[in-house]
Amino acid sequence: MPRLSDIIEEFIKQLIEKKDGEVEIQRNELANFFNCAPSQINYVLSTRFTIERGYYIESKRGGGGSIRIVKVKFENSSNLLENILNNINSPVSQHQANEIVECLLENGVISKREANIMKAALNDKTLPVNQPLKDTLRMLILKAMIISLMNG
Repeated sequence: MPRLSDIIEEFIKQLIEKKDGEVEIQRNELANFFNCAPSQINYVLSTRFTIERGYYIESKRGGGGSIRIVKVKFENSSNLLENILNNINSPVSQHQANEIVECLLENGVISKREANIMKAALNDKTLPVNQPLKDTLRMLILKAMIISLMNG
């Protein structure tokens, strides 16, 4: 059975798709609809609709907590890869790496099999060094993968 966070995420994604890549929602109304606390909506927005996953969120003050979510559109996979590469400038956690891989998968740049291979290579258990070197090494490997995809 899917978790509430997964259900909320899927609901918001469907809204975004129906509204051609951009939607404005009321945090409190969404919380009432799902019979949950507004903090649950905040959690979904902050973890599932990140820039690494290709979303831009703008929070508007007042008016009941209105939030605008935009699915960033790229002309082609080269633009997406270039954007990701340009934004990897510091050590990358396993979570951040997985978000980037999921973005590539969702945008059709890589297959599910390729995503699984990338996640395995970027996994904490695969990298035999201690922090903070682990996140730096992961960043370098991820950048090399992105460059390989750009050249492939």
